[in-house]
Amino acid sequence: MSKKDEFLKMMDFRHACKIFDENQKISDEDMHYVLEVGRKSPSSFGMEAWKFLVITNEALKEKLRPFCWNQPQITTCSHLVVVLAGIESLKVESGVVKKQFMRREMPEETVNAYLELYASHLSNVLNDDDKIYQWSARQTYIAAANMMSAAAFIGVDSCPIEGFEKENVEKVLELDTSKFQVALMLPFGYRLNDQPKQLRSDFASVVEFIK
Repeated sequence: MSKKDEFLKMMDFRHACKIFDENQKISDEDMHYVLEVGRKSPSSFGMEAWKFLVITNEALKEKLRPFCWNQPQITTCSHLVVVLAGIESLKVESGVVKKQFMRREMPEETVNAYLELYASHLSNVLNDDDKIYQWSARQTYIAAANMMSAAAFIGVDSCPIEGFEKENVEKVLELDTSKFQVALMLPFGYRLNDQPKQLRSDFASVVEFIK
């Protein structure tokens, strides 16, 4: 099987698993692999403004479930990953932005030029925490998609969940929302039931070539 076919086979395997087999647990090695793929994901300006809370505590999952539209994935999954979007770290005054740029070992004047570009380009975003969240959360979806693909590659199921009461989930997790806010819930595990037929729009309806 070619690498292309192998990747498409993985995409055919992946689906939004609605209920997991509670008796099957993901190994530490496999879960670390999935999270490592998330960590290595790209982000705008290379800020990596995300954090992955990995929850296996059953009591905590039970506490979260009512605020996630009572969806069974929350409690039946092996590992519940709560994907957080960074807020404070994206502000120039935090010092984190400069630290991220300085990883490239650039001259001071080059770093300052990047800081100026960053601040000016995002001037309308960085002046409000809600706007920062909207921008930051979009970055986390890149990491989430990569984690789901990595999981599918090794036969692990997942289900991205946006159906949750954000403020209540953040209260349960006792988050400092000036630093991080919840972007999405991402349970991982092994399917209990057979995968339903995958439904997708045809290629021609979603792809347009402009020459």
